[in-house]
Amino acid sequence: MATLTLTQFLSLDGVHQAPGGPEEDRTGGFEHGGWTVPYADDDFGQFIDEVFARPTAFLLGRRTYEIFASYWPHRTDPADPVATKLNALPKYVATTTLTTADWAGTTLLRGDVPQEVAALKERTEGEIQTHGSGGLARTLLDHDLIDTLHLLVFPVVLGTGRRLFSEGTRPTAFRHTGGRTTSTGVTIHTYERAGRPTYGSY
Repeated sequence: MATLTLTQFLSLDGVHQAPGGPEEDRTGGFEHGGWTVPYADDDFGQFIDEVFARPTAFLLGRRTYEIFASYWPHRTDPADPVATKLNALPKYVATTTLTTADWAGTTLLRGDVPQEVAALKERTEGEIQTHGSGGLARTLLDHDLIDTLHLLVFPVVLGTGRRLFSEGTRPTAFRHTGGRTTSTGVTIHTYERAGRPTYGSY
């Protein structure tokens, strides 16, 4: 049975929308696209390379899939660990709107998402990775399907935009299993799901 990991870029106020470019996602009039770019450095690149050394498959939301599919199939350098894995490995897309997918190795998951993903984890070995895909990620979190979170928190407040942990997210406890800080101040934290929160008083 595979483990499912989520790698997510967040602002200090929890926004994940359009981290990679101004035109990536302007939903809701979002004007801050590309907010992660000034913080990219060798430390950031090293972490991403480490993440992409591990997957056996990818699980993506429709919007993230379309962004990736417009870019990565055109990157064919065998020394690029991200392009190599994304182009070669199976990709699963949770969608109610896509009917076809041209990127080689893509399977559309058009049924009940929690059931489809639970079955995918059962029949897959190794590590299934979700990148971005905030809407899908929230659904997966609400059904205890994400085993590991890699949260990269960038030192910027955006004030508007889609947030990963929005109102109504299922209460969940996590165990911190790793952390580092890049030269530009991005904090990278890894958390393992640990069940429901416990409570007390001081």
